[in-house]
Amino acid sequence: FFAFLPVRKSGYKKINIMFHSFTRLLRISGLIIITVILFSCAEKKREAPPPPDIPVVEVIQKDVPIYSQFVGQVYGYSDIPIRARVAGFLEGLFFEEGSKVTKGQLLYTIDPEPFQAQVATQTSHLAEAKTELAKTKSDLDRIVPLAKINAVSQMDLDAAQANYDAALAYVDAQQSNLNYANITLSYCWMKSPINGIIGKTKARGGEFVGQDPNPVILNTVSTIDTIRVEFFLTEANYIRLARQFSEKNKGNEEKNPDYETNLSLILADGSKYSDKGYINFINREVDPQTGSLLVQATFPNTDKLLRPGQYAKVVVKMKDVKGGLLIPQRCTMELQGQYSVYVVSDDNTVESRQIVVGESVGDMLLVKEGLKANEKVVIDALQKVKTGVKVVPKITEFKSQSKPQD
Repeated sequence: FFAFLPVRKSGYKKINIMFHSFTRLLRISGLIIITVILFSCAEKKREAPPPPDIPVVEVIQKDVPIYSQFVGQVYGYSDIPIRARVAGFLEGLFFEEGSKVTKGQLLYTIDPEPFQAQVATQTSHLAEAKTELAKTKSDLDRIVPLAKINAVSQMDLDAAQANYDAALAYVDAQQSNLNYANITLSYCWMKSPINGIIGKTKARGGEFVGQDPNPVILNTVSTIDTIRVEFFLTEANYIRLARQFSEKNKGNEEKNPDYETNLSLILADGSKYSDKGYINFINREVDPQTGSLLVQATFPNTDKLLRPGQYAKVVVKMKDVKGGLLIPQRCTMELQGQYSVYVVSDDNTVESRQIVVGESVGDMLLVKEGLKANEKVVIDALQKVKTGVKVVPKITEFKSQSKPQD
């Protein structure tokens, strides 16, 4: 319509300006409307979501036995070395390695010929000495009657008596030498001193033994029906254990201390040994260089599962904590040695709380300070909560994966 009207040039410009102003107004109005809509949506999004479900566990209170583990080495109850007591060539072996042997059973022989020759030599020396003794005895017997009638001088009598005494002493000496030669000869036959199991031989027939650098200790016989386990305690652990024994032995101070306590063994494959043991020896002093104390325990070994030289972990009950508080280790957060947990209060608000922890009990922790029995502690959702947040606590039954050590 406006296109057919005669319009001045100045009038056309006014109409064009009005049109552009109207268009700009529409654009601004549209932007305002869109902004209002977006703002309304944002306000809706800012509405608080419902409190999340958070798994929690209750703090457990019960009497807690505290155990410690120590690396120990297994020994036979008796480990007797079979030692070559004379030097010579090994002649025979009369056992199977690793087999049972009995007390007095012949194990090794060393070539006896050199020692038999020594016995023969000493036998002849003894015979000579006895012949000389007989001669001096005969001389003395002839002189004594003559001395009584003064047919010989006192000096002759004294000389005859001295010769007899010397010959008698020489016989005793030669008899001792013969005895020693026989004893040395007997060392050529090595026998088992005890009933037990014999190990692997360190020498074979034909080898020279009994003198360094050749083998001197040829084997070992061990009694393993009962075995010994030696381990070391630190001073602090010894004090804890000693206090336990002191309480146990009250009123029996005059008797030997009773070290009986149920010990367990964890074997190299991680399995638990079936039989219990007890402490039968604590060394008299602490090693000043290591600060440790040697302790020995004994265990029955009826099935012969344990052998000398093995290593095992000795599990010792150090003390009992009455009314101890326990939480899973997974509940804790640790920063520079400080431990904290998230606790859900009665109004379902989360708060961070520092705690003081004690010993580990498997996958649980003993809490000394900071918690009370039956309080709710967040587990497995530590990244989803923070202080002041409202939650819906869902009590979870924590199943410990740790095996009991008693």
